Amino acid sequence: MKFPKCFSFLYFKNKKFEILHRAITNICPFANELPITYICVSSTLRMTEMKKSISYLLLIPVFLFFLSFQSGSDPFASSRVAMLRDQIRARGVDHGATLAAMEKVPRHRFVPPDQRRFAYADRPLPIGYGQTISQPFIVAYMTQIIDPKPGQKVLEIGTGSGYQAAILAEIVDHVYTIEIVPELGLMAEKLLNELYKNVSVKIGDGYYGWEEAGPFDAIVVTAAAGTIPPPLIEQLKTGGKMIIPLGPPYMTQQLMLVAKGPRRYTTRSLMPVRFVPFTRSN
Repeated sequence: MKFPKCFSFLYFKNKKFEILHRAITNICPFANELPITYICVSSTLRMTEMKKSISYLLLIPVFLFFLSFQSGSDPFASSRVAMLRDQIRARGVDHGATLAAMEKVPRHRFVPPDQRRFAYADRPLPIGYGQTISQPFIVAYMTQIIDPKPGQKVLEIGTGSGYQAAILAEIVDHVYTIEIVPELGLMAEKLLNELYKNVSVKIGDGYYGWEEAGPFDAIVVTAAAGTIPPPLIEQLKTGGKMIIPLGPPYMTQQLMLVAKGPRRYTTRSLMPVRFVPFTRSN
C-alpha cells in the first residue's frame, strides 16, 4: 500500500513529547504502522513556555489530520498480509479462494474494540457472551476443507461475530448462518449486511439447521457438539461436506469432516481442536 510522503511530525527530543507520542500510540495502536517521518530537533532549542505549549497542541491536530486523510485506506493491511503468510500459507493452506478471502476480509472489524490490536494474532479472541472468534488458521483450514465454490449455498452454525460467514460470503453464492445468542446475532447481522448482500442471519438453535433454505452444498459448525445433529445431515446435499468439532465441552475435541453419499455418510477425523460448546435452546 502506498502512502504520501508529505506528512511529517516535528518530534522534539523532549520528555513531554515522548510521553505525548506514547499516549497517541496507545489510543491508536496502529499509529506506528502509519508512514510518519520523525524530524528530530535539537533539545537545546531555547523555547519559552508559551512556545512549548503551542508545540504540544500542534502535534495533535497534525496527527488527526493525517488519520483523516488516510481514512479511506486500511491500516491493518500489512498485518493481514503477514497473517496470511506466517499463519495460513506456512501451515499448508493453499486453496486459492480461501486465501483471497482471508486477505480481503477486515478481521479487525469482527472483534471488540479492546481486542482490535490483537485481531490478526495467531489465537482465538473473546467476543463477549462466553463466545470467541476462532484463530485465523482454523477459519482458513475449515474453509479450505469444505472446498467452497461460486454458485454454492453454505450453512454456518454459530455466527459469533460473523467472521467465518464473511469469509464464505467472499466465495459462495449465499451464506445462511445461525446464532443462538441474540445479542451476538444482531451485531453480526448489522455488520454483515453492511459488507455483503449474500448473507442471511437467523437467531435460533442451530441444531435444527435451516430447513426452508436447504439443502446445502456445505455446512460449517463452529461449536463443539457431542454428536452430529441429524437435521444437519438431512439438510446436506448428496456429495456435500460438513465440518464440525465433536467432543466434550472445554476439553480437546476432534475436528471431523462429514461427507454425504447417496445412501450413507462417512466421517474422518482431521485434527484435535478446542471450540466453545454447542449451545442449545432451553
